[in-house]
Amino acid sequence: AARIIQNMDPTADPCQDFYQYACGGWLNRHVIPETSSRYSIFDILRDELEIILKGVLETSDQGDREAFQKAKILYRSCMNESLIEQRDSLPLLEALRMVGDWPVASADWSKTKEPSWSMEETLSIMNSRFNKRVLIDMFVWNDDRDSSRHIIYIDQPSLGMPSRDYYFNGGNYQRVREAYLQFMITIAKMIREDKNVSRDDSFVQEEMAKVMELETEIAN
Repeated sequence: AARIIQNMDPTADPCQDFYQYACGGWLNRHVIPETSSRYSIFDILRDELEIILKGVLETSDQGDREAFQKAKILYRSCMNESLIEQRDSLPLLEALRMVGDWPVASADWSKTKEPSWSMEETLSIMNSRFNKRVLIDMFVWNDDRDSSRHIIYIDQPSLGMPSRDYYFNGGNYQRVREAYLQFMITIAKMIREDKNVSRDDSFVQEEMAKVMELETEIAN
C-alpha cells in the first residue's frame, strides 16, 4: 500500500488528470533508461533478479544438485567469450548439418541432400534440439475445458520479424524489412565462405528473396 501511495501524486486533481494523480509519483522518481523503450516495476524486478541470478550462477557448484550444475555450466559456456571467438561459426555449421544443411549455402543441395531430406523429421529436430518452432507451433498446456489435465496444443508459430506489420507496412517497417533481408543475405554469404563454397552473390540474393516471399505469405 505504501508503494502504491508513493507512486501517486495526491496534489493532482483526479477529475482533471487522473493519469498524473495515479502515476505522478512514479514519473517524478523514474527515468526511462536510454537502453529501454519502457520502464515499470516489472523491469525493475527483472533487473534485480538478474543481479541475484548472476551471483548464484557464479558461485562454486560443489555439492549442488544436477539441475543447478547444468545451469552453471550453461552460464559459464556463454561467458567464455575467448572460446566462443575461437569456435567462430562451427556451432552454427554443426546445427545446419543436423537439419540437413541449407540449400543457399550448398553447391549441390538438390542432388546430395534433398533426396533423403524430410520436412517432418527436420521440424521435430528443430523443436526438440533447438526449441525452435517453424511453420507449426506445438506445446503442452492446461486443457481449457478441463484444468485438471494437460493436452497438446498446435498453433501458428511466431514470425521472423516481430509482427505482421513489418511485412506489409511502409515507413520504418519497410526500412526494417529491407535490413532484415540484407541480414539474411549477409549470413548466407558468410556461411558459404566458411564452408569454402564458391561465391555467387546473385544466387544468394535470389534465394533469400524467395525466403522473404515465403515469410510474407505466412504472415498473410
